[in-house]
This record gives sequence, C-alpha cells and structure tokens, in this order.
Amino acid sequence: MVSKRFIAKRLLLLGPVLFGVATVVFAILHLSPGDPAIAIAGERASQEFVEQVRSDLGLTDPLWEQYVRFLGNTATLDFGESYQIRRGAAVGDILADRLPITIELAVLGQIAGLLFGLPLGILSAVKKDTLTDHFSRVGALTGISVPIYWSGPLLILLFAQVLGILPTSGRIGSTYFIDSKTGFILIDTLLAGNLAAFQSAALHLVMPVIVLGVYSMAFISRMMRSSMLEVVRQDYMRTARAKGQGAKTTVMKHGLRNAFIPVITIIGIQFGSMLGGSVLTETVFEINGIGTLLVEAINKSDYPVVQATVLVFAFMYTIVNLFVDITYSVLDPRIDQ
Repeated sequence: MVSKRFIAKRLLLLGPVLFGVATVVFAILHLSPGDPAIAIAGERASQEFVEQVRSDLGLTDPLWEQYVRFLGNTATLDFGESYQIRRGAAVGDILADRLPITIELAVLGQIAGLLFGLPLGILSAVKKDTLTDHFSRVGALTGISVPIYWSGPLLILLFAQVLGILPTSGRIGSTYFIDSKTGFILIDTLLAGNLAAFQSAALHLVMPVIVLGVYSMAFISRMMRSSMLEVVRQDYMRTARAKGQGAKTTVMKHGLRNAFIPVITIIGIQFGSMLGGSVLTETVFEINGIGTLLVEAINKSDYPVVQATVLVFAFMYTIVNLFVDITYSVLDPRIDQ
C-alpha cells in the first residue's frame, strides 16, 4: 500500500517543475526573434497599427510585468486567446480539441509497445544466446534505428498504395460524421453506436500506432532483457529452482516483479516522449493533434498557444512520472521509506 506521505512529497515537486518550465518557456519566447504583433497585423501594415496591436496584446509593458501576469493567468488556467491559430478563441478550447487526439495515439502506441516488447524481452533473456535471442535483439535494434519520418511513408506505400488495405491519413473516413463527446475517436464512435465508423477509425489508427509501437517496443524489449538477465542470476532464483519449482513459474513469480522495476522507468520516459514527440507521426499521417498544433503556433508566433502547449506537455510528463514513482513503491515497498 502506497503511503499518503509518499504521494504528497511527489505532488509537492510538481509545483517547482511547472514553475521552472513556465519561466523557461516565457524567457525563450520573449527573447527569440519574431513579433506576434507583425504576424497579426500583416507585413504591409503601418507602424502605427502594429504598435496599436502590440499595445492591445500587452507587449509594450515591462517584461517583468508581462511575466507576473503570465504566471498569474497560468495559475488560474487562463491561457488567454489565440493570436493566429484561431484568432480570438480561448487557448484552453483549442487544447481541449487537440489534446485527446495525441493522448489516444500515445496510449495506443504504448500499449502496442508493451504487448510486444515485454514478451520479447523476457523470451530473449530466458533464451539467451540462442537464435531467438539474436532475432529479438536485431529486431529491437532495427526498431530503435529506423526514424519515424522514414518508416511512416514506407508503411503508407506498402499498406495503402501497394496493398490498398489501409487508409493513408486522417482519423476516420470522410463519409462518417461523429459528434465529439470525449475527443477520443474510438470511444466516440462506440458511444454513437456506429460500428462501421468504429472500424474506419480503427483502420486509420493502425499505421500510426505501428510506427509508435515499434519504437516503444524496441526500447522496452532491450531493457526487459537486460533487467531479466540480471535477475535470473540472483541467489533467490537459483534457490527456487533447487526446490523443484518450474522454470516458467520461477521467472513469472519471482523474476518478473523485480526485473520490471527498471523497465517502468523506460515506459514512463517512452510515454512522455510519445506525447511530446508525436509531431512527426501526426505530420506524416495528417493527424491534427497537439504536436502539429505546437509547430504551427511556433511558426505563427502565437505565444499563448505555444506557452499553454508546452505547459500541458510538462504537466502530463510530470503526472506520468508520478505514476512511475507510485508503481515503484508498489513493486518494491522499500522505495516508500
């Protein structure tokens, strides 16, 4: 059982982390080249109009005053209004539309990585230096080495262009119109009771999930193999086998729990990377998630959207790491001391 004191300590660390991220993001945006006032007014706008826009945005105030106002608004979850992406729209509404798309993609990619990575890692460790082990290690190395911007187009070429069994891009077929209740396309299609739309959405997600899942699987399987090899050499494993316990039972009952602790770290890091690094996947498969939103906001100097997006990424990353810490203490109660 995880103690409340342990969770409280981890929650207290969220504040300084988010404060630091907010400060760094504010500093980088305001010290980097580019003027959102010019982006809004247009390159041919008069200097007077540009100055008026800059004043309306509060960019003429002293930097420290802008910083304090930004921190105050962030603390109340008021991210302001978009300059360019959806001019005048609340940034929170924009994030609410885009964030579920990226979360759904990351969760499915992580599940795929776990389903294949964990068994491969365990099997590779148990069958060390056999053909199975070599095949698994080569596959993991290939998965790590192949970049998404190369594997994505190859999958499109194979499954969409040559075989014609999967759609090339998007989240669902253009003939389906599903009300967005949760933002997660698979759940929304099920809530609508439209099985044909659910099948279309599932087919659209196959290739993006494969791309993300293969990359995650490679890291998880390598770490699982390394951790399991270290565990199977321990005395308690040999003692269990000496008492007549079967090899499979020994590995699953005694080895897996202890070997899984370092793997949890990789899973947490991978999930955070999927949330923040989904830009390439979303771009290749034309999925308008929060990753592509961040790139678009940077290109258009949309400060409120950039700041809010990075803060959301940081918050989700810290939450994932909080769950990782809690999982540590569940697997090994000594960590909770």
